[in-house]
Amino acid sequence: MYTEGVLPAPEPHRVFDWKKLKWIARDWNSNYPETIVVNPGTPCEAFLPAAPPHSWAWARYAKQSDGPSDAAALRTLRVGGPLEGPVAHGLACGAHLIVHQGRFWNAVAYHGHGYRADRRMLRTWWGITSHQEWQSQLRALLTTDGARPVWEFALGLRRAIARDSGGHVETGHWWDAAARVLRQRAGREIVLTPDGVTKVAPTSAAETEAHIKDVQHLIGRISRYEARMRADGILGEGKYVSSADAWDLGRASCMARWGLSTRYCDLPEAEAAVVEAGYNSARCYESWEDFSAAFILGRCLHFDNEEFGSWYQDMVIVHRILTSDPGSPWLNIPFR
Repeated sequence: MYTEGVLPAPEPHRVFDWKKLKWIARDWNSNYPETIVVNPGTPCEAFLPAAPPHSWAWARYAKQSDGPSDAAALRTLRVGGPLEGPVAHGLACGAHLIVHQGRFWNAVAYHGHGYRADRRMLRTWWGITSHQEWQSQLRALLTTDGARPVWEFALGLRRAIARDSGGHVETGHWWDAAARVLRQRAGREIVLTPDGVTKVAPTSAAETEAHIKDVQHLIGRISRYEARMRADGILGEGKYVSSADAWDLGRASCMARWGLSTRYCDLPEAEAAVVEAGYNSARCYESWEDFSAAFILGRCLHFDNEEFGSWYQDMVIVHRILTSDPGSPWLNIPFR
């Protein structure tokens, strides 16, 4: 057995399960060895008796400390994890979810919740069951060319208005501009796409008005989330979110680690993805605070439905940890 901080780097043909101390006290039976070797081959190697009558000792220690509780906490590997440089920067871009789960933020050689648990998580939440599916999802997360066109249309329109008007954008002006632009687009038969000029059929008036209503509803949601984030100290006064791409880029940093813990990728592939996530994040945002607000907005637009429940509150806790703890990577690694 290994304690979490000295787990060997993931390799293709050996995986680890994750157990709490009470498992030894509760489930150890006569078919198991009588002695446990903890952290074999390390300076802190120990041989400990496990079988009865020693179960009571494990039960007592389990009550005192049963390992990580999955509560939000900033945990750092001082040995074996990068503390600076491109890999550390990319890992810090995924810190929202990793700190939320109480894992080591800078463990690129990542084991997560154990091989079986992480495979189950990727299958349930992402539909990933192979290297190819993992790679396809990772590439989608790393792409910052408008994976959510409606979100980026609304936020990009506000950026354009702010640039032309000197900064502040009233929500009513934003709504009206969205309606005007969408009606203009609906009447066009030719549009410019990444593939060049494309001829399209004009959109009906009913479809256009329905689209306008949806976008204006989204603008209202964004405005209310930003107002709440200002009240909670996540966004500065007069600040706004420029793009929600951080939601995907932060998860890309995590997806690289999840790919390693599930053996859907190897360490060099995971490191390269982490570095790319960090590079793309620095290209899109000005600071850790800007990145964090954008990540939280994206998470809430995706999950929260303006309930301001755990999808939001959990990230407020993480944001405060990462912007105040002296050991936080956000306070020790330049964003750019």
